[in-house]
Amino acid sequence: MKEITTETYLKWFKDMSFWRKFEDKCRSLYLKQKIRGFLHLYNGQEAIPAGLTHAMDLSKDKIITAYRCHILPISMGVDPKKVMAELLGKTTGTSHGMGGSMHIFSKKHRFYGGHGIVGGQIPLGAGIAFADKYFNRDSVTLTLMGDGAVRQGSLHETFNMSMIWKLPVVFICENNKYAMGTSVKRSTNVEEIYKIGGSYGMPSYPVDGMDPEKIAKIVFSAIERARRGDGSTFIEVKTYRYRGHSMSDAESYRNKEEIHFYKKKDPILKLKNIIIKNQWETIENLNLIENEIKKEVESCVEFAEESDPPSLEEMYNVVYKETSYPFLDKKVIPK
Repeated sequence: MKEITTETYLKWFKDMSFWRKFEDKCRSLYLKQKIRGFLHLYNGQEAIPAGLTHAMDLSKDKIITAYRCHILPISMGVDPKKVMAELLGKTTGTSHGMGGSMHIFSKKHRFYGGHGIVGGQIPLGAGIAFADKYFNRDSVTLTLMGDGAVRQGSLHETFNMSMIWKLPVVFICENNKYAMGTSVKRSTNVEEIYKIGGSYGMPSYPVDGMDPEKIAKIVFSAIERARRGDGSTFIEVKTYRYRGHSMSDAESYRNKEEIHFYKKKDPILKLKNIIIKNQWETIENLNLIENEIKKEVESCVEFAEESDPPSLEEMYNVVYKETSYPFLDKKVIPK
């Protein structure tokens, strides 16, 4: 794994601060009805992509996840302007403005979504890993899911096949304590989610999801295990989201005291305190970085708002490979 240095911590602080402000801006745009449909924010979970991408080889490793998916592709190198454009439904977006919040993709950066079906990405991640093994590609797929998705039957089928075939996949549960509004405690008799992997003989571990360094170290070990051909690993990343499940969530299932308790564990605040305590940077310079980040986020919004929405013709061009559309009524096909 790449060495974790002072520069690493400063990069994490800048990246994670950008991701937080990016999501805050998305919330603002949603309230202004510039972003439509569903919107699931990542606030509080920023240490996860910081740790994952430090552990990964971004030239060949892959990620697939669920619908809380704006920040992960940015961490892998996708232009945040294109992500913002996708959220606003513009043709310059990652899916030409036709995927929206839950369907961010980038073949170039090996980010495979963005999936709206709860747990649907779990077997897909194993399928990507199967293809890599079949074609002797030296790649590992990180398959992320929420704590609610581990209740899906497809997880158990996938875990079983992954262990039988020794697939190069790392399964990661982002346990933010609530599946929509249902707490882990109310949905399972096994509250330590990582123990589920033990049923299949899969090496399984918990990790503090508010600490990017701890995440990077444990994920790197799992990636190296997969790359050696020794098979899959299951990691439970214990985190917390500061916003509701989505923008329509009234959050009646938790109280302000609980949120306040976890905000004391804010991964960005922890990084800032470590940097200042070790005198790696002054608080004045960190504040300047945060001000620059605000400008960067505004430039993303400006790019998206100035972009055009997709045309009807473009919708057909990106959905159907066959240009003649023989199975459609020719009257509805644009010329």
